[in-house]
Amino acid sequence: MSITAFTNAHVVPVESDPFDGVLLAEDGRISALGPDVEIPAGADVVDCGGRWLLPGFVDAHVHLGMHAEGEVGATADVNEMTDPVMAGVRALDAVDPNEPGWRDALAGGITTVNVNPGSGNPIGGQAVAMHTHGRTVDEMVLRAPSGVKSALGENPKTVYKERGRTPSTRLGTALVIRRAFMEAQGYMARRTEAEADGKPFTKDPHMEALALVLERRIPWRQHCHRTDDVATALRIADEFGYDLVLDHGTEAHPLAEVLAERGVPVLIGPLFTTKSKPELRGRSLRNPGRLARAGVEISIITDHPVVPIDFLVYQAALAVKEGLDRDTALRAITLNPAKVLGLADRIGSLAPGKDADLVLWSGDPLDVMQRTLRVWIGGRPVMEYDAAAARPVVASARPAED
Repeated sequence: MSITAFTNAHVVPVESDPFDGVLLAEDGRISALGPDVEIPAGADVVDCGGRWLLPGFVDAHVHLGMHAEGEVGATADVNEMTDPVMAGVRALDAVDPNEPGWRDALAGGITTVNVNPGSGNPIGGQAVAMHTHGRTVDEMVLRAPSGVKSALGENPKTVYKERGRTPSTRLGTALVIRRAFMEAQGYMARRTEAEADGKPFTKDPHMEALALVLERRIPWRQHCHRTDDVATALRIADEFGYDLVLDHGTEAHPLAEVLAERGVPVLIGPLFTTKSKPELRGRSLRNPGRLARAGVEISIITDHPVVPIDFLVYQAALAVKEGLDRDTALRAITLNPAKVLGLADRIGSLAPGKDADLVLWSGDPLDVMQRTLRVWIGGRPVMEYDAAAARPVVASARPAED
C-alpha cells in the first residue's frame, strides 16, 4: 500500500469549508483529510508549505488533441464533415496525447477534460472524458462516450449550404436532428424485436450512439449560442426525452429561469473571444453570473484551442469580477463539470474515496498572480513548476528505458 501525506496545506475541498491541515492519499485515492488527521508511519510526506491544495480543474468542452494550436490541414481531426449525421464517430479515435496542449492543461491546474468533436455537423459524434496525462489515450480515459455532440446555429448550416445540401437553414438543422432520432427509435424497436426472437441483427454505429442518448445513458451535448437556438434545443429535448446539456449558451441568460426549472446545465464559454460572428454578439463576462443567480448549474469552458486551455481559471476569475459568486466560480471549474461528465463520484472535489487528482497552488487560484506549483493525478506526480527555468516540467508518461 502506497500512502502519501500532504501536510501543512491550506486545503480547499470545494464541497466543504477550507481548512489548514493534512490530506492522505492511498493507492491513488483520497483516504482522509482534515485539520487533525494523523500521519501514518512510513507515509511519503509532501510538505505543502502553507500553499493552497485543490482538486484538479475540469474543462468539460475542449478539442484538445484533435486540433493543435497553430496547425491546420492534416493535424485537424475535429469535424468529419462528410455527412450531417455522424453520431457514430468517436473523438477518442482522433486524440493525440503528445501535442503541447496537454502540458498547458497541467500548467493551468487542469487534470480532466472532455474532448468533443466539432460543430460542423448537426450531429458531430461522441465525446470522451480524459485525464490530462498519460502514454496513450486509452490509459487516460475516464468515460467513453461521455455524450454525443450536436450543433445548432451558424456552423452546420454554413457548412452544408455551401455544398447545396440539407441543412442550409436553422429549420433544416432541426429537421436533420429530429429525423435521426426518429430513425433511432425505429432502429431500437427492430433491435428489441430481433433480440426477443433470437434473430441476428446488424448494428449501426450511428444508431447505437443515438440509442444511448434516448436511453438516457449519456447526455446530448447541444452546441448553441443564440436564445432562439436554446429554445430549439429545449423543444427537441422535450420531444425525445433525453438528458440535455447546453454547450456555450452565449445568450442563454434570457431563458435562465426556464433552464433552472428544467435542471439543464450550461457549459458557458469561451469567454475570452471577440464577437467574431453574429451569434456571439451577446458574449459577456457578466453572463455566467446572470445564469448562476437564476439557479442554473454552470460550468466554465475554454473550447480549446479557441481559448488556450490554461486560461480556464482566468475566465472564472474575471467572471467573478463581473458578478459571479466566488464559490460558484470555483465549482464551475471543478464539481459542476464533473457532474455533467457523470464523474462526480471520482473527481471535482476532495473527499475520501475520490481520485487523488490534486493541484498545489502558490495561493488562491482565482488571484491571477498565482500559479500552479505541482500536480498529481491518481496520487502520482505529473507536473512541477521549475522556478529557476520559469516553466512547468511534465513527468514522462513513458516507462523508463532499460
